[in-house]
Amino acid sequence: MTEAVRVRRGLEEAIVAGRYRPGDKLDLTSISAEYGCSRTPVRDALQHLSNSGLVQIRPKHGTFVSRLGVRELAERFEVMADLEGLCAELAARRMSPGTAAEMTAGLEACQHFVAQGDPDGYYDANSRFHRAIYAGSGNEFLRTETEKLQAGLEVYRRLQLRVGDRMTRSLGEHREIARAILEHDPDTARTRARAHVKIQGDEYADLVLRGGA
Repeated sequence: MTEAVRVRRGLEEAIVAGRYRPGDKLDLTSISAEYGCSRTPVRDALQHLSNSGLVQIRPKHGTFVSRLGVRELAERFEVMADLEGLCAELAARRMSPGTAAEMTAGLEACQHFVAQGDPDGYYDANSRFHRAIYAGSGNEFLRTETEKLQAGLEVYRRLQLRVGDRMTRSLGEHREIARAILEHDPDTARTRARAHVKIQGDEYADLVLRGGA
């Protein structure tokens, strides 16, 4: 994990947990001191957070927290569900053997991290699995837009994996999606992938309502 990723994930969780509130200004020097790193990885982390919508970078004024509300997140998860479903449908029709092997490798990595009880490792493997499906769609515009929204929802998708048996259930959903793609069943692939993301959105909403984020 690079310094920038370490800082980014720490800031993501601090924002979602409410340590930083909407409108708070993020101080570059203080963050550098807190994470024991130079300003460069902090700048890189803040740029990523800006791209995902968690912060706003205002030239000559600084960087401010712009945490998404539950309704805004629900709307993004709805769109994400349809994009993921379309990717899976097209992948069931078009995925090459090489990309299928990458998807399977991502699935196997997910299994490993479930056995280890490591939600952060699982999320990285989960991303590998999903990116293979996006690539397998054979549609570069769709792939780019889906990856962009995935980046914006990363912290929320990652946090809900820490609740209860969500990792285990997520793995089961992955297996169903992969099976449909490998069996060239586009309708089932789309249905399973869409439901998978909708469940993630519901899990995160439940987490918020329970006061866990």
